Formats: sequence, structure tokens, C-alpha cells
Amino acid sequence: MLILENIKVEKQGSIAILTLTRPQVLNVLNRALLTELAQAIEDLASDAAIRLVLLTGAGTRAFAAGADIHEVAALDQAAGLEYAKWGQGILRRIETLGKPVIAVIFGFALGGGCELAMACTLRLASEDARFGQPEVKLGVIAGFGGTQRLPRLVGRGMALKLLLSGEVISSAEAFRIGLVDEIVPSDRLMDRAIALGKAIAANAPIAIRNTLAAVDTGLDLKLDDALAEEASLFAQCCATQDKVEGMTAFLTKRPAEFKGE
Repeated sequence: MLILENIKVEKQGSIAILTLTRPQVLNVLNRALLTELAQAIEDLASDAAIRLVLLTGAGTRAFAAGADIHEVAALDQAAGLEYAKWGQGILRRIETLGKPVIAVIFGFALGGGCELAMACTLRLASEDARFGQPEVKLGVIAGFGGTQRLPRLVGRGMALKLLLSGEVISSAEAFRIGLVDEIVPSDRLMDRAIALGKAIAANAPIAIRNTLAAVDTGLDLKLDDALAEEASLFAQCCATQDKVEGMTAFLTKRPAEFKGE
């Protein structure tokens, strides 16, 4: 059993709620928290009962207000390279978990916090959430994937506007440009995230995993190659018991009971 000081993990049936628990410092991502985050993600990856993860921050002031500036200030070039690759690896693991991860965002998602949100499958935000990549104001660039995921989500021009200015934007603007997928009033945000999570988790786990893989891989391929990858992943689904169950349940007008087999 994991013993975590900076992360809280709650399992509710097929959903895990993973909470960053440093609200006194706006859930800043220091090395200790990131190390525990990596451990928690690996634990959830190996738990077949968990089909979806909700990732949020404790309190209502911040999802995560960036990296620990004291730690970043101490980095020289060699240490900076190690630090960036380490952080990128953790976020890439979240992105390729094979299970959807929904970021549930209250308050600030800045710097590393915004990068963490972008590594998630979907982003739900409160009306008062704020987003930004202010690293250039501190003499560095986004190093946990921000310069790569942001253009993929909002386009090159808008991404460069945010990355070069360090501007902090509202949740409404983040939704307009495609950084956020849904805005929900603060008092209903977690309930909405859980409801969406349950709807997704009720579907066939292998089909969910293969859908994530098809999209993640296909975005970096030429269309013909991406279509070939899609066909291969579709064929894999056709060999599963979940496919038999799903089709049978539909034809007999009953709810499907998927087992991920």
C-alpha cells in the first residue's frame, strides 16, 4: 500500500480521484509531490478495477500553481536537462496511461500546473479557473511539455501568444481557444466530473484504451498511416470478449457488463 504525503487517492468503484494535497502553497509541484504523483499513477495503471482517473487539487484556489520556484532557481544547465526530462516522463506516463485521466480544475493552473492539465485526456474547469504559461517571465521556457502540447491543443499562433507573453487567461478564454473542454460552476464541478467519468468508465476498457492509442499515435502520422493504425486497433477489439458482450447486450436490449477481456 502506498504511503503518500502530498497526494490523496480515493477509489470509488471504477473511478479513482487523485488529489494534490498542498493547498497551503497552491499545490505547487515540487519534487516530492511529482515523485508521489508518478508512484500513484503506476499504482492506478496496474489496478484493473480502475478504469478512469480524476486528477484535481485540494482547495478551490489552485489546481496547481506551477513548479517549485526555489527548486528551479537552483538548476544549472545539466540539472535543468535532467529535471525537464524527468518531469516530461511523468506527464507522458499520464498521457499514455491507457485509461482516461480527467483534469478537474479549480483556480490557478499555471506553468507546470497547466502542463499537467494538458497531459490529461480532458479538462473540466470551474468558472473562476485561470490558465497560463508564465515561464518566460522567470527567464526559462515551459519544460514539462508546454511548448509541444499547447500548440497541438490551440494552434501555433495562439500557443505562441500565451507562451511568449506569459499572459494568464480566464476559463472562458481557455474554453474558447480549445484548452478547456467544459466549464462548470464551482459547486457542481466535481459532481459533473464524476458523472462524466462514470459514463466513460462504463464503456469497454479495451475499446477505450485503443481509442486513446489511435488518437495519440495518429496525430503524429500521415493520414494513410493513421488510418492503418486505426484499422489494426479496430481489429484487436474484434477479437475481444468485450466486443461479444457489447454486441450481444445491444441486440438483446440489456446493459453490457464489460470485463476488459
